[in-house]
Amino acid sequence: MTDDKQSPSNDVQGLLSRSCVPVDENPEILSLRPEQLSDYIGQAEVVETLRIAIEAAMEREEPIDHVIFHGPPGLGKTTLAHIIANEMGSDLTITSGPALEKGGDLVGILTHLEQGDVLFIDEIHRMPKIVEEFLYPAMEDFAIDFIFDKGVHARSHRYRLKGFTLVGATTRMGLLSAPLRDRFGIFRNLDFYSEKDLVKIARRSAALLKVAIDDEGAIELAKRSRGTPRIVNRLLKRVRDYTQVRSDGVITKDAVNAALSLEGVDEKGLTNLDRRYLRTIIEFYHGGPAGIEAIAATLQEETDTLADVVEPYLLKIGLITRTSSGRKASEAAYQHLGFRVQKKIFS
Repeated sequence: MTDDKQSPSNDVQGLLSRSCVPVDENPEILSLRPEQLSDYIGQAEVVETLRIAIEAAMEREEPIDHVIFHGPPGLGKTTLAHIIANEMGSDLTITSGPALEKGGDLVGILTHLEQGDVLFIDEIHRMPKIVEEFLYPAMEDFAIDFIFDKGVHARSHRYRLKGFTLVGATTRMGLLSAPLRDRFGIFRNLDFYSEKDLVKIARRSAALLKVAIDDEGAIELAKRSRGTPRIVNRLLKRVRDYTQVRSDGVITKDAVNAALSLEGVDEKGLTNLDRRYLRTIIEFYHGGPAGIEAIAATLQEETDTLADVVEPYLLKIGLITRTSSGRKASEAAYQHLGFRVQKKIFS
């Protein structure tokens, strides 16, 4: 009997420890993560929505409504889950859609949540359908339904859960099933950050890392960060290393230019993969349109990598367009890479 009780706990611990840890769960990034809404920079409407919902829930002494965040990687979905738990004074349990392979994995986690706890599921759209169905009664009624035996002897048992908040994160909202999507009370889209907000983040992170950065250095770093806080923090650390070894330790515009040239990050924030992607469309497919599968095969990259990591920013700054026939490189992409613009393509 004792072994049976210990087993689910061990399974849960194992599941959580071997789950796919997001990039921004990296200890270095954690040290730069804001812990309260008052410290969070950018996404003003999202922050205000959460502030109101949290304050109302605390006055009623009940969990906040289930929350779904959607948007490209690195914009703060995991950070906001941490903040919700901190603001509510609750514990946070983190897992991911791909790590929940069977219903028992999710059930083990749900049954160990205490009143008011926050469960964060990253990449929730990748959760198997059979696991997702356990979430329906859990989210609506704070209960799980078990089926015992089979056939004529089958019987159902409902296990009551303690009130919790589910925070989901996805880069592809369209892949969420309608039954799951409709059970979330708060929907918020995270968009790319403005240069002004990224400058603030760069300065805040530099202060936490105890490295000096001037105004021009912060602006140049923000311009190359693809509108993404995770990237500005990552690049800041690379520039910090460069200035420590090759300069006087102060991050300036020249230091940012030199350091990021070594990293292959250009003045628009494009990486080697971004430029290869654009060159593939221009050189192999004559500017497009080209299907994502064809581009991925040519680059020998996963389609998910291109769709989730590469394309959102290129679409945002107008270097590619999506058509019913596929992806097309814009005139701006030709000019950025130094190709002669073929006017017939854009007529």
